[in-house]
Amino acid sequence: MGQPTVGILHPGSMGAAVAACAATNAADVLWCQAGRSRASVQRAARLGLTPVATLTELLERSDIVISLCPPAAAEDLARDVAGHRFTGVFVEANAINPERVQRIAALHEHGATVVDGGVVGSPPVGGKTPTLYLSGPADATERIEALLADTAVRTAVLGTEIGKASALKLAYASFQKTSRVLVALAVGMAREHGVDQELIEVASRRTDSYLSEPQYVAKTAARAWRWGPELEEAADALAAVGLPPEMLRAAASTLARWDDAKDGELTLTEALDRLAQP
Repeated sequence: MGQPTVGILHPGSMGAAVAACAATNAADVLWCQAGRSRASVQRAARLGLTPVATLTELLERSDIVISLCPPAAAEDLARDVAGHRFTGVFVEANAINPERVQRIAALHEHGATVVDGGVVGSPPVGGKTPTLYLSGPADATERIEALLADTAVRTAVLGTEIGKASALKLAYASFQKTSRVLVALAVGMAREHGVDQELIEVASRRTDSYLSEPQYVAKTAARAWRWGPELEEAADALAAVGLPPEMLRAAASTLARWDDAKDGELTLTEALDRLAQP
C-alpha cells in the first residue's frame, strides 16, 4: 500500500499542525475551503496543505480523514462524512465523551472504519510533541501509526475498543483544565484581599503547583471557548458512570466568562478582571 492521501477537518491550530506532520508520510494532505475563516486559509497555506473546494472532493480523494474540530460540531461533521458514504479510515480525534464516539462509529457502521483518537498535549510546533492516543480496529490504528511515524506527533494504541482514547483524553482534561480554572479563582480571591503574591510564594514551596504559574491564567482565558465545551463533555462522561459532574460543569461555567477573549492576548490583570465581572 502506497502513501495515503489525507483529509483534515479542519485546519485549526491543532488540526493544521497535526496535518503538517501527517504530510511527512502522506501523498497529499487536503482541506476543504468552504466556510472556513481567513485565519484557517492562511494557516493551511503556510503549512503547505492542499485546498479543495468541497467536502465531496476531499472525501473522494482521501484514504484517511482526521476530524479535529470544536466538540459541539463533532457529530454533525461525522454525519456529513457518513452521508457522503466515505469508506476510508475516519479518525474521530475530537475531545468528546466515549458515548458520542460510539454513536459516531455507529453512523459509519456500513462505511468508514472509525478510529477513536485523543490528543494530549499542545499542537506539534516549536518543539512540542503531543501524543495521539488511538483505539479501534488494529489494521486501522496501524495505518495511523505509520502515517505519523517519525514526526512530532507521537502515537499510542490503547486497544481495539472504541471510546478508550476519548476516555483517556477527557480524564486527563478533567484534571488538567479544571486545575487551571482553580488557579484563576484562587489567585483572583487572593488579589481581592491583597495577598496574591503571598499565595504564589506559598505555592512555590511545593513542586509542580499550578498556583506558582499564575501567568497561565491569561492563556486559560484565551482558550476558554474551547476548554469549556471539553469540560462539559468530560462532565457527561462522569455522569454516565455514576460520578458527580458538578465540579466540571462549574468549571465550564467559569470559563464561559472568558468566551469573548477567544484566542486573544490578555494580561493576567485583564483576565482576572473579566473573571470578576458578573
